[in-house]
Amino acid sequence: MEFMANLQNGLDELKPSLFELLSEQQLSSLIPPSLRYLLAVATHRYPRYLLRALNSFDELYALLMLLVERHFLKTYGGGFTENFYGLKRERVLRVRGGELPRAQLGAADHVRETLKLRERDVWGNLAVLVGLPYLKRKLDEGYDVHAAHTAILGPGFQREHMPERPTLRQRFMHYYKWFLRNVYPSVNAAYYFSLLAFNLAYLFDGSKFHSPFLWLVGTRMRRLGQADHKAIALATQPRPPSATMAAARPGQSNSLFNPRTVSATVLPRLLSSLRILLPTSIFALKFLEWWHASDFARQLSRKAAEGLELPPPVVSGQSGNVNKKATETKATGSKATGSNSEKPTTARYPPISSTTLLPILTVPAPTSSTSAFCPICLSAIQTATATPYGFVFCYSCIHRWVEGQHDRQVAFLEGGGSEEEGWGSEEGSREGRWESGKGRCAVTGKKVLGGTEGLRRVVM
Repeated sequence: MEFMANLQNGLDELKPSLFELLSEQQLSSLIPPSLRYLLAVATHRYPRYLLRALNSFDELYALLMLLVERHFLKTYGGGFTENFYGLKRERVLRVRGGELPRAQLGAADHVRETLKLRERDVWGNLAVLVGLPYLKRKLDEGYDVHAAHTAILGPGFQREHMPERPTLRQRFMHYYKWFLRNVYPSVNAAYYFSLLAFNLAYLFDGSKFHSPFLWLVGTRMRRLGQADHKAIALATQPRPPSATMAAARPGQSNSLFNPRTVSATVLPRLLSSLRILLPTSIFALKFLEWWHASDFARQLSRKAAEGLELPPPVVSGQSGNVNKKATETKATGSKATGSNSEKPTTARYPPISSTTLLPILTVPAPTSSTSAFCPICLSAIQTATATPYGFVFCYSCIHRWVEGQHDRQVAFLEGGGSEEEGWGSEEGSREGRWESGKGRCAVTGKKVLGGTEGLRRVVM
């Protein structure tokens, strides 16, 4: 099926198949979104300098491609991505049949010079390569903004009246929206239908043009032949020093910043390097997209981390005099009662919030003997769920804790407490003097990014 067009016309070996042309068009359509994505990422870091460029991306991209495509059409005979696939553009002769098979075999160099694109043909193909895609993108964007929701907004949206004494801009926008709502859907359908018709005709060797726009400018697609490769190698080889233009004053011809040097040497080499650089970068971006979207990367990372023994997380807090008074009260009470049956308790100091400078309610970290129990409810873990800091809880406990609705948090803010927590009970509410731990890990007191979305189920 791939060489169907060539099998039907075996004498024409330079005619590319439709599938080569569709592959080239797909690669060409990947360049604008890839560049837009890279520019958007850079704009997040330097918005002051790149925001205007991102807002005018379509215009800047059209100007850039106008320069690049013109260089490739004049040097290589084809567009930027067309040269990557070994294709070129040539004029169609106004002869019967439009083919010169014997001349193509016997005098390929002369035929190439005859069918080579002239200056008028170059600008016509630039209109098809650059102007038409730019116009299509702007019309599609305008339709999405002004006319895509016509059926939802109702007939009142279609009966938009022009204001009294309209300005030129208001008049233009009125007719532009009318065109998008009433005419552009039919124009867009005719555009794709004509492409389909020409593609089918080209596939079954019924037409020399795979696009109606190439038919309008009198240009068709061909494969690069031996004569083309010789001419391209001759045109792209570096000039000898004796052939360079004479400088205005001594020493100027060797300067890199000389405009003559830039236009004759630096700029052509820079534009020619794009034929390898940009397609390779597109393939790299598609590979990274596949890598992050596929399960292969996760499995590879999981296997690499199986042999690693990670130490238990460290609870970091800030020592202070928060519980000094409570500790002294406990010691005084023990001496007054003379009881020796009290177990010595280790004072715990809560972490301090960096924003409110208030102590944060936390629970004791589990030990080796209590690792199977939830640190919040102190019972066997049900539906194990972990925070980003490595501690495992019951799903319902840690979910309500991050939401700030756990019974333990509510009782603590009301002044309650227990000896196991280390805070003790107080008279009155702790509201405004403590943080309940809402949105934080129950053990470390650190923020859980994303709230409950940052919790992960654990298979135990």
